Amino acid sequence: MEAQPRAGKEQSGARGAQRSYVDVSIIMPVYNASRWLDQCLQGIHQQDFCGSMELSVFDDASTDDSLAVLEAWRERLEARGVAVVVSGHKSAQPRGVGHSKNQAVAQSSGEFLCFQDSDDIMLPQRVRLQFESSLLHPKSLIGGKICRLPEGSTERYTRWINSLTPDQLQTQAFTSHGPTVVMPTWFCSRELFQKVGPFDEGGKGVPEDLLFFYQHLRQGGSLVRVNECLLVYRYHEEAATHSVTEETMWKLRLDFLQERVLSQWEHFTIWSAGKQGRKLFRSLSPSSQKKVRAFCDVDVKKITRGFYTYEESQEIPKPRIPVLDFRDACGPFIICVKLDMTGGVLEENLSSLHLKEGIDYYHFS
Repeated sequence: MEAQPRAGKEQSGARGAQRSYVDVSIIMPVYNASRWLDQCLQGIHQQDFCGSMELSVFDDASTDDSLAVLEAWRERLEARGVAVVVSGHKSAQPRGVGHSKNQAVAQSSGEFLCFQDSDDIMLPQRVRLQFESSLLHPKSLIGGKICRLPEGSTERYTRWINSLTPDQLQTQAFTSHGPTVVMPTWFCSRELFQKVGPFDEGGKGVPEDLLFFYQHLRQGGSLVRVNECLLVYRYHEEAATHSVTEETMWKLRLDFLQERVLSQWEHFTIWSAGKQGRKLFRSLSPSSQKKVRAFCDVDVKKITRGFYTYEESQEIPKPRIPVLDFRDACGPFIICVKLDMTGGVLEENLSSLHLKEGIDYYHFS
């Protein structure tokens, strides 16, 4: 049965004025997005949601004609019943995606927030399906499946996003892919956002989505994905995500892994004595390093060598960690082999040991 939109309510504005709540505010940061905005706004215009909506835009010092495109759409959107709220700044430098999202949220009035990137296209059922899901799961961050544009770009990443099980939305939160519910599909209640947020405003190079995602999980928040494609997620070289370095992501993921998983384990084995496994060991805190009982691998050469010596250690003698055949190793395991890159061999090996993800092992690569 379709969820019923809420009746309009009143709330106090920032300056004490009364303004009406709407059911859903579409939160959209904009920076030099004019080439994509027509398609993006057309997607908003075509939503089949019957409740009340507004589009809340914050322009982060665009130097193109993004604002002109937005104004050209205002009348059409308002005729469709979508209120349009636009603000921004004209400073010499943009202040970053986190700042823009926070400003767009602050000026909005929706009971629920639908985050939309200006270079993506929401499909007509997006707001309706995520609104219905949020009513059922008010403490959850709601996502959805995606279609990639250009088609076939980032094929492994797209397959990962769309194929995660409900349990894996939690257990695979430590991988290099980032949030298991991807930011361009986020939908949540305002209450959840206010509890977890705001977004970090560190600017370029700061993964504000990953920081928010981890804070949500720290607070016991849950994750839900609507199992339909809700968004055309555009891939291009100018996307903000490319400004975040691999090392920044590595450190945040490692800290969260140590906080959430390794602190609960007495000992563990690193699955892979290769480059990624050794890097993980070297990156661990001293207390976590002491919990590593072994590496395990499938490579006969690494296994025959017998040990990994931590040459950078200041300890005397330097730590020597055994390298075992995976069939001889004891769990639990941190897996440092990239998902979907072994032709199914990794998955078969894990299955052969009758291990349960989230209890006996976690993926880190």
